[in-house]
Formats: sequence, C-alpha cells, structure tokens
Amino acid sequence: MGSEHDRFDTPSGPPSSSPWGARAPSPTPDGGDGQDRERIFNAPLAPLLVALSMPVMFFLQERLPDEGLRWAFFPNSLTNGGWWPGILTSMILHGGWAHALMNAGFAIAFAPPIARLFSGAKGGFIFFAYYIVCGLAGTLGYGLIHLGSDAPMVGASGAVTGLLGGAIRLLGTSGRVRPLSDRGVISTSAVILILNAVTGLIGFAPGADGAGIAWEAHAFGFLAGLLLIGPLARWFGKPPAGFASEAGLGDPRA
Repeated sequence: MGSEHDRFDTPSGPPSSSPWGARAPSPTPDGGDGQDRERIFNAPLAPLLVALSMPVMFFLQERLPDEGLRWAFFPNSLTNGGWWPGILTSMILHGGWAHALMNAGFAIAFAPPIARLFSGAKGGFIFFAYYIVCGLAGTLGYGLIHLGSDAPMVGASGAVTGLLGGAIRLLGTSGRVRPLSDRGVISTSAVILILNAVTGLIGFAPGADGAGIAWEAHAFGFLAGLLLIGPLARWFGKPPAGFASEAGLGDPRA
C-alpha cells in the first residue's frame, strides 16, 4: 500500500443528480455512456473536497510556528492525560508535500465508489463520518500498539486506507456490496495487508521522506473501512445496495 501515515522521529452505481454521491454519465467517442471510465472531474464532490483539503491544510501547517507538531498524535497521551484531541487533529496534518499529495491522489482513486453509494446532503454526511471513523480507528489502533511512545504521528492515511477497504467491497458490483466471505474480498485484503506490513517493516515507501511509516494505522483503518461499509450500505445506501452474490452469502451488515 503506497499511502504513508508518517511518524515523526522528533523535532459505480446508478446516476444521480446529487453532487455528493454520484455523477451523471457522459458521452464517449465510441458512443458509450462513459460510466465505465473514472475521470477526476467527474468524481463526486465529497472525495474532491477531501483530496483538496490535504494540500491546502499542509500549506497552512507549514506556516505554523511548530509546523503543527502540537496537533499531532502522541500515543502516550492515551495514558498520561496528554493531548487527546490529537487522535483527530493528526488526520489533517502531513509529514511533507509528497505525503499530502499522495494521500490526496489515493483519496480520489478510492473514494468515488463509496461516495456514490450514498445520495444527497445526508449521503455527504455519511461519507465524511465514514472517512473520519476509519481515520480514528487507524490512529487509535496505532496508539494502542505503541502505548507509551512519545513519537508524534501525523497523516490521513488511516482514513484513506479505510476508503480502500470499502472500495474493495464495491468495485465492479454496480453499487452492491460484496460479502466479507467473497473470495475476491478475502484474497485482495490479504495481499494489501501483507504488502502494507512488509512496506512498514522495511521502512521504505514513496513519500515517506525518511520518516517512520505507521503501517499499523494503515491496517486498522483498512479493516475499519472493510467492516463498516456493509452496515452503512444496508442502513443508508441507495438501491441496489446489498450483496452482489446471487447466493446471498449472509447479511450486508456483516
């Protein structure tokens, strides 16, 4: 998984008119309706806002006296009563331009299938809630594993990998959600988690700029997204949200 969640070492569903969760089909030179091609300018509004916020926030971060370090997440804050809001505020910080732009690119790539699952202003709220919860899961999971560490961590990669987890259960299903027992979901998830762990353990990935890679946050965010998309599709998704499998392999809330 190429997205980095940096640790500082020290100092396609049915068309809809809603801009939040869908795009209208556009003609293509071969006469098709264009639904099979993803183009950045046809991405739903919510993913675009998420992606654009990353370079904008990093531009502002660079102009802070401490470059935003006080807003980072410190795992030892979970036990010493430190800066708890860092669990959330660390998501709007990044370790460098490469880190911010890479996460923005991955957000554009992974988010559209999820955003299109929900419609209207309510759908936009559900999308952002999903994104934030995945990020919180990634940060908190990392903190619990590194409990007591005073090394600050920043990045939205936990949230972005959460989008990837949800997208895996939606891609190629015309808006339906693949069951967790689907072979493709299982095999793809296993490959992603293994590559993520290997990348983190060897400490090399594009955009890391020499900083540590919080691969555990990626894993927790990914798993949160993978699990949450089912119940959210069941409760808030527009038809045909449900299972792509004709065999009906369980409940979408799984």
